[in-house]
Amino acid sequence: MRWFLQKLALLLPTVLGITLVAFGLIRLIPGDPIEVMMGERRLDPATHAALMKQLGLDQPLWQQYLNYLGQVLQGDLGTSMVSRSPVSQEFAVLFPATLELAAFALVLAVGLGLVLGMAAALKRGSWLDQGVMGLATAGYSMPVFWWGLILIMFFSVDLGWTPVSGRIAVEYEVERLTGFMLIDSLLSGEAGAFRSALLHLLLPAVVLGTSSLAVVARMTRSSLLEVLREDYIRTARAKGLSPQRVLWVHGLRNALIPVLTVVGLQTGSLLAGAVLTETIFSWPGIGKWLIDAIARRDYPVVQAGILVTALTFIAVNLLVDVLNTWVNPRLRGPA
Repeated sequence: MRWFLQKLALLLPTVLGITLVAFGLIRLIPGDPIEVMMGERRLDPATHAALMKQLGLDQPLWQQYLNYLGQVLQGDLGTSMVSRSPVSQEFAVLFPATLELAAFALVLAVGLGLVLGMAAALKRGSWLDQGVMGLATAGYSMPVFWWGLILIMFFSVDLGWTPVSGRIAVEYEVERLTGFMLIDSLLSGEAGAFRSALLHLLLPAVVLGTSSLAVVARMTRSSLLEVLREDYIRTARAKGLSPQRVLWVHGLRNALIPVLTVVGLQTGSLLAGAVLTETIFSWPGIGKWLIDAIARRDYPVVQAGILVTALTFIAVNLLVDVLNTWVNPRLRGPA
């Protein structure tokens, strides 16, 4: 418990820094938010000044930041300057779509990455090892936008196997119960709805998870090879334990410690990569929402998107730390 409380205390300066970055970055972009919001309509100086005062943009930056920080501490993410809707409501509608996409991509990356990395480690130096590592290097090097367009051209345009955009086909009316389309389509009972939702999710998840899959595969191979050279592994083999028991009980558990850390870091990469992936596939999540908000200079939306995404990343990494200490209690340090 003491270790956990120390971790939480160390996170407080990080969270404060995130609020400062979220507040400041959008204001570095040139452009008047009032003029962008009003579009082509011309405003007289008096109306412009009135709108600036109404939105609190006439105050000094330090005062605006303190007001924003006070709202965040009260759980208020502000109101969109464009839609005039509470940002928390818009976020609650869109975040499940991004979370579903990132979670599905993470499952693919971790599942296939562990299997491929273990296979490469156990067949070190073979054609399988070289092939897996070659594909991992290629997968990590490919830009998301290029890889997404290539898969769309092949699977969607040429073969017609997967849809190009959206979360489900327009002919299905699925009631929003959880916000996760796979679950909602399954609960709807409509024939073909779940299949449609799965096909819509598959290609964006593959594009988003490819880089993470490559990282997990390489880290699994490297970590497992290092563990298999340890003295306790040779001792276990000398005792006559089966290769499967040596691998699963003595080898993989210790090899998973750095892999879990990498998975936590890749979660942040998935949330960041979702911005490009959602734009390419017109996926209605917070990534596309943030891109539109930046173009409109919608300060509260951008601030909320950056803040909540960063807090999600921090929470995932804290969970990874907890899992690491469960796998290896020595990481907790002295009690």
